[in-house]
Amino acid sequence: MRRITQRAEAPTVSEAIVGYLATLDHPETAGTRRVYASTLRQLHEHLGAELPVADLDEPDTAKRLAGWFADRWGSSAPATFNRNLDAIRAAVGYWHDQDWLASDPTRSVRRRGRAPDRTKALSRADIEALLAREDLGLRERVLWRLLYETAARANEVLALDVKDLDLRNRCAKVRRKGGAADTIVWQTATARLLPRLLRGRTSGPVFVTDRRARVELPPSDLDLATGRARLSYRRAAELFSQATGGATLHQLRHSALTHAAEDGANTATLLAYSGHTSVASLARYARVSPEALARWQQQRDPARRR
Repeated sequence: MRRITQRAEAPTVSEAIVGYLATLDHPETAGTRRVYASTLRQLHEHLGAELPVADLDEPDTAKRLAGWFADRWGSSAPATFNRNLDAIRAAVGYWHDQDWLASDPTRSVRRRGRAPDRTKALSRADIEALLAREDLGLRERVLWRLLYETAARANEVLALDVKDLDLRNRCAKVRRKGGAADTIVWQTATARLLPRLLRGRTSGPVFVTDRRARVELPPSDLDLATGRARLSYRRAAELFSQATGGATLHQLRHSALTHAAEDGANTATLLAYSGHTSVASLARYARVSPEALARWQQQRDPARRR
């Protein structure tokens, strides 16, 4: 990890954030940088650019930060809450290493446990009905179908650039959770839609916003020809929730893995499909539905064959 030369006075929050993000400049940390930068940008907007980062040691400022975090992400799912808390704590840890902070202003905020959930998979009928809707925009149709067909994480797909795609072979290079390089593979429906979405573009993010970016962003997050920005996870999740009456983008991944398990995919295939590195991590996704379990029981019922 790089160390920035200590200043006579503690840097501002803005400068401290830039310093921390500069440590995430490797290809394997590109995804982490993108997610953490979004969280820290919101922290920056809340605290103000000129606030000395050392002020976070003050009890009142730390209390203000904790209250803002609870208001901003208190109603979010545990995974979202924890991801944003991790982003701030990673930066705080770096600032502490630089002797810019003496304490942890997030110490009063507790990570949330994830309760067991066996109901996340959508039915095949619901998936097909959703993906066949003609009232949806092309971008959403491509994104949602790609997520379901590849079982990839939404962040992995939203981070794709056009240069990462191999349209001929229906695959793309992604960075998995933790930074590992991997390949996702899609099917015919996605292969037919992708060229329509790209419209001949050869660079920039695959999934972009409808309008030009309103704030300054890194060139890697822009389609330079149009000025449109990379579609954020937050906006993509909002659109999916609105269209489905409250479902989450993650349910597309969960559903894909569940349906693959129901179709008889073995453990090795499911691990490659999901990008997991352990069977334990895979287990909660590859749980067959009650309907599939009932069909399996009927098929193997000796009395049924008499």
